[in-house]
Amino acid sequence: MKTGILGGTFNPIHLAHLRIAEEVREACALDRVLFIPAATPPHKPLEGEVAFDHRLAMVRAAIADNPAFAASDVENRRSGKSFSVDTLEILHREYPGDEFFFIMGMDSFVEIASWYEYPRLFGLCHIVVTARPGSRGGSPGELLPVAVADEFCYDGASRRLLHHSGFSVIFLEETFLDISSTRIRQLVAAGRSVRYLIPAAVEDYLHHHALYWGHARS
Repeated sequence: MKTGILGGTFNPIHLAHLRIAEEVREACALDRVLFIPAATPPHKPLEGEVAFDHRLAMVRAAIADNPAFAASDVENRRSGKSFSVDTLEILHREYPGDEFFFIMGMDSFVEIASWYEYPRLFGLCHIVVTARPGSRGGSPGELLPVAVADEFCYDGASRRLLHHSGFSVIFLEETFLDISSTRIRQLVAAGRSVRYLIPAAVEDYLHHHALYWGHARS
């Protein structure tokens, strides 16, 4: 099975998350996409003091009408920081027959050298890098950290960076939707509408549980 992985705090999940997942699913012919909320994000603190269970419930509400989407609580079933390499190793044990496609934005990829044990990522999965149209500058190889550049070669036919493990880095242009979870939290805190920014089921959930009220920090 070809499985996409989309991680994040999902605080809250919004329509841009869903659109990116759908575009990668189609472009890479994925059988499913797993949405994995971070339990303890390693790179930045979690804003809004929203518990993992709430964020997972909002993800499940958002994807309920798409049979190709699923949610996983894998990062809440272990202690410590939610490092991606650890999550991928667990997923390999849980789904030993799956081929994984790890989805990230270009902004994250250019900073991947700051990730915990990042060289191991390239041997665990394909990495799908999404960017807004026309935003990628330079050759694909120039985007790699210098420390791992010699582990790759560029395949012009597929427009992929091929890793010696057999996995690859795939670059895709996305339909850019300028939506952020930070802005949604600010709007909710200010009592303003978030309609058409998040799925209706997520909007119902956060209002029912009074999430983000009074948390307008960026």
